[in-house]
Amino acid sequence: MDRIFIEALEVDTIIGVYDWERTIHQSLRLDLTLATDIRPAAATDDLRLTLDYAAICQRIHQFADTHEFALVETFAERLTDCLRNDFPISWLRLTVRKPGAVPSAGSVGLEITRGTLPETHGAPQP
Repeated sequence: MDRIFIEALEVDTIIGVYDWERTIHQSLRLDLTLATDIRPAAATDDLRLTLDYAAICQRIHQFADTHEFALVETFAERLTDCLRNDFPISWLRLTVRKPGAVPSAGSVGLEITRGTLPETHGAPQP
């Protein structure tokens, strides 16, 4: 199975458990890996036959703009559900980093994997 990736996507959102965090926007940095079969798109050069990463990034920004969560865990889980509902994604890995959350660390965060990774393509066809 082929994988499309989006790295270091920055989004601003309201996130945090402290009262002061509920009054400001903070940046999160996201890495995504999305499983798909790119062969139909590659054969036809048709964007509609693959995962449109520009549309996915736009949806992520919209999600971050319209939701507020206390926990990064909740943000990650709900964003994953949103993406899997809006796009034909059977499997994804999402890493969410919250830079500056712990002053002595470059960033903290989590990685989640959801869905079923489809079988690999197998032997090449003649």
